[in-house]
This record gives sequence, C-alpha cells and structure tokens, in this order.
Amino acid sequence: MKHFTSFKELTSGVLEFIKSGTDDPTRFNDLALALLRLQFENVPAYRKFCEHRSPDILSVRQWTQIPAIPTTSFKEFELSSLPPQNRSHTFHSSGTTEQRPSRHFHSDESLAIYETSLMQWFSKNFLHSESPHLRFISLTPAPAVATNSSLAHMFGTIAKEYKTVFTGGIGADGGWVVNTAKTIGLIEMFCSQQEPVAIVGTAFGFVHLLDEMKEKKLRFKLPAGSRILETGGYKGRSRVIPKTELHQLLSSYFGLDDSQIISEYGMSELSSQAYDRSFGVPKNQSRIFHFPPWARVQIISPESGQEVADGETGLVRVFDLANVYSVMAIQTEDLAVRRGNGFELIGRSSEAEPRGCSLMATATAIQ
Repeated sequence: MKHFTSFKELTSGVLEFIKSGTDDPTRFNDLALALLRLQFENVPAYRKFCEHRSPDILSVRQWTQIPAIPTTSFKEFELSSLPPQNRSHTFHSSGTTEQRPSRHFHSDESLAIYETSLMQWFSKNFLHSESPHLRFISLTPAPAVATNSSLAHMFGTIAKEYKTVFTGGIGADGGWVVNTAKTIGLIEMFCSQQEPVAIVGTAFGFVHLLDEMKEKKLRFKLPAGSRILETGGYKGRSRVIPKTELHQLLSSYFGLDDSQIISEYGMSELSSQAYDRSFGVPKNQSRIFHFPPWARVQIISPESGQEVADGETGLVRVFDLANVYSVMAIQTEDLAVRRGNGFELIGRSSEAEPRGCSLMATATAIQ
C-alpha cells in the first residue's frame, strides 16, 4: 500500500482512481485507509469521534472498519481539514428554515474532485451515449442564486457542458419555487422543434409542475431521446407522492416510459451520487441504487451496528473517496433494503437520531 503524506498527493491518487472508472477493491481499500489516516490527523472532531470508538483505530486494515460519523454531526461540528481561509464554498443540507443545516466545507481543490466525481457517474448513468445536442431544464434555482445548495451546484456543473435553463427560484419564505409557466413554455418549444430535452429537479418541483399541467389539461409527448432526472425529497414544499406513483404520473404527462425516468440519491455531506438505473435500461429491471466504484455502501442494522443480510432493511452508510477534505465515512438516517452491492431506498428513518444505537456516538463523545 502506498503511503500518502499529504492531501495534495492523496487528491491526485483519488482523481486518478475516479477517472479510471475501474472497480478495483484493493485500490479502493488502500485509498480509504490513507484517507482515514489523514482525516484522523487533520479533522479534530473526527479524530475525537474515532478515539471514542477505539483507542487503536489506525490499526484497521479494511475500509469496512472505518468509523462512519452521523450526518447530524455536520450540523454541530466543523468536519473539515480545510482552514477557514481556504473554504471557498459551503454546502448546506436542505430542510425547513427552522432547522440547523449541515455544513460541508469545500475549497477549489475539493470542488474539482466533487465535479469530476459527479460528471463521471452522471455521464455513465444519465447521458449514456447521448449527443451533445441534449437540452436541459432544471426545476431548481441556478447555483448563483442558491449558493449553498450542492444540488444547484450539481446542475450548474452539468450546465457547463450542456445548455441549461433554470426555472426555479427562491420564494419569500426562503424555500424553492418553480416557475411553472416558464417551464411549460420551454417544453412546448422543445416539442415543437423536436429537440430532445432532459428535465431535472426535486420531487416536489415535479409535483408543482404536474399540478399546473393537470389544471391546464396539458400533456406532452417529449421528443425521442428525452429523459427525466428526479432527486427525491419534499421538505414540506408540496404534498408527498410515493415514488412509484410519481414516476407513473411523469410517464403519463410527458409521454415517457419507465426506462427514461431516473432517480438520483445524494446529499450535501457526500461528493458522489447514486442512481437507480441507467438511461435506456429495459423498464422491467428493478430500481436499485448504485454508487460509483470510488464509493461503497453498507446497509446497517440500527440494533447491532452490523451490516444486514441481503434483502433486509437498515440504515444507509456510505464510504466516499471523493470526500477527501472532510470525512469519507458517513452514516445517514435513510432506510433501505440491501440488494447485493446496491440498495432499494425506503425513505428517512422515523427517528431523527436512532436511540440506543451502537452506530451513533453522542455529541459529547466528540466535544
């Protein structure tokens, strides 16, 4: 195993691994252990968390043994190796304005890793072999408007490569809104010109758009090659529709089949995303989320803290090599069913912080 002495050196190794696109378990394990050592040394809150878990944490030899810190810790602590003067960007978790958001600090270097990771896996799953003429409509605000949103930054990164119109904005209450009239006008234009279009946005953004289309008795048959990317989440911005029903409505109102509607799973605390299928995959295939080869997922029992068996339910835990300058091992509050090396997402745990759970350290453990 190569010994990395600096984040700069390790960044080069991670970027090389991401760009290779290969699924090399040994290389992943080596990079994960190198990240553990550097993050243990340079992220004080994570070091205290690890020391609380084990006095000899640096002796671990497998990535599965790396302590995963709860996403809630990003609200309370600065889980970053970056000095304040190098933090050019801060991503916040979405949610109601009354909640304290998570904070994931980025520098220009870490954003470059984020964007490389994003485009590699997005291209493979959503773009496939698509021509550069695909146009995008994003139901989110532009990144210049939603400066602390990792999702807006994601779509802004895609907009550097593909012509994109952002039809979202910020409402009076600080929440996101969708300009449905503008969106519908763009869809009508692309349909009349027979230009393939990708519509991307949050679940609640699509609900608002569908409601407007229903009220106006509008339905479209999007041009060949069109597709939809839906990234879950309602955050109290609309009524909640089960994913299966939402996808049926999208299929019906936009004239797409199931293979042209893709779901994305991501969060502000991570730098990599998971997709539940690739564009054009036969529609009868199960919708199982998969992270890229530079990330790993486990589904963890809240009671035992151990990985559940295939087909069983637990909490999603992610090990993301692209999180170089923060913490790579993240314990989420999302419930899922383990499906091989992927997962079938159920939703958020009913408890914000599971009680009596060996996964979760209390805040005092890292203060």
